[in-house]
Formats: sequence, structure tokens, C-alpha cells
Amino acid sequence: MRSGIVILLTVFFVSCDKPCETAAAVPEVSSEQVVPEWKKHERLTYEMVQEWPHDESAFTQGLLFSQGQWLEGTGGHGSTRLRRVEKATGRVLQEKELQDAYFGEGVTELNGRIYQLTWQNQVGFVYDAKTMAWQKNFSYQGEGWGLTTDGKVLIMSNGSEKLRFLDPQNFRVLREIAVRDQGLTVPNLNELEWVEGEIFANVWMRDEIIRIDPQNGNVLGRIDLRGLSQRQSSRNPNHVLNGIAYDAERKELFVTGKCWSRIYQIRLLKQQ
Repeated sequence: MRSGIVILLTVFFVSCDKPCETAAAVPEVSSEQVVPEWKKHERLTYEMVQEWPHDESAFTQGLLFSQGQWLEGTGGHGSTRLRRVEKATGRVLQEKELQDAYFGEGVTELNGRIYQLTWQNQVGFVYDAKTMAWQKNFSYQGEGWGLTTDGKVLIMSNGSEKLRFLDPQNFRVLREIAVRDQGLTVPNLNELEWVEGEIFANVWMRDEIIRIDPQNGNVLGRIDLRGLSQRQSSRNPNHVLNGIAYDAERKELFVTGKCWSRIYQIRLLKQQ
């Protein structure tokens, strides 16, 4: 009887000891999402983090980060390409060439499909994201410039101040917003990227990115990117800043331009 009591007590204390230690070691987890510091400021600048190689012949119209690689759409009659590019080396891993009649524009990826716009043909193309095999065409009114997604719908620019939200299945326009900064419209919206709940947009021929509220089109802030174009050897006036990519997992932001020799990873800072 005595030995039975000893065994029972021993089991009790061993069983109790481990869970008590584990419970004390578990930190409290906050359900609140951490807001990036840059979101708190309207005027932003940048610091350089790293440079990555980029094909200087690529007239960049759309850029995104996909499966650890670049997915890029280029423009030009006879030079339009859809490419998957190795990030570290700039080596082209997959490529689809469009017919000379098409001038390629923005690209994005959603639910296993790649979507690509054309400039004035009023037609876009859908591809399988793994193989780049063509699946179907879709049509839209007006010009096509930039394209991105919030993970549910397609968001498209056409060179004006307006952004259209499209159903990715039937390409019906679900809604449209006009982008305004303190009441004034902002035209020439070009390449788009969805970044932490905002739409980042290149403004054609300007060395800046604007941050747009997707609900009402209000400009939330501006990112001054002056100095990047001066790093390029080309002085062609058409080789402007155009190309925004975001790695949502690592919270890393990348920018480039048409026929630039580098893709730049940058960190956003409050402008003094």
C-alpha cells in the first residue's frame, strides 16, 4: 500500500511539471496587424537595398514577383514578350512572344492564371501560370495600360485618371474610381501593384509612385523616386520609370523602368 502511494505521487508531479513550464513559456499573440511605418506618412522617399540585373532591351510594361521570380510583360510592336525571369541572374526561364500587331502592356497573376493587356488593340490574353500556354482572349473598351489584382478582382488603368475593377471570369466592369489628389484628378496612371491594401501606380513620365485608396480613389501619398533614372546610361526620353513589384511574404518592394539595366529593391522612408 505504501509503495503504491509513492508511485502515484511520482506520476502526479512528473505529469504536472511539464505543462506548467510550457504554459508559462507561451507568449501572448496580438490579433492586431502591424501597420508598416511608411503607411503613416504622406510624403515618402527611399533608400537603396539591393540591385538586380534587368534586360536593357525589355521595354517594361508590367512587372510582378511570382514564385520567387520576376514575371514581366514588355511592349513594342514586334518586341512584346511575356517572360518569367530568374531573379538573381536575369536569365529568361520562360517566354511567350506576341504577334507584331500587338503592343503589350500590364500583366498580373491570379488563381493560376496570367492576364496580359495590350495598348490599343482592346484585347487581352489569359495564360496558364505554370506553362504560359494561351487559354483565351478577353476584350475591353479603350486602351490598356497597367494591371494588378487585390487577390479577388483585376484592377486596370487606361492612361487616364480612372481605374476599373474587373471580374476575372467574365471581365465585366464591377466598378470604376477616379483617382484624385486633394480634389484634382491624376491622369496618366500606368503600371499598377497591390501593396498592403493600397494601389501603387506609376505616373507616366514622372519619377514618382502614387499610393491610392482602392475604395474611393483618393491619393494617400506619394513616393519620390528621383535619382533612379540618372543611374541609367540610356537618355532615351521614353525609357522612364515603369515597373513595380512586391514580395508580400518578405515585405520587399522593387522598381524598374523601360529598358533599364537594373531592378532596384528599395526601402520606403519618410521624406524630410
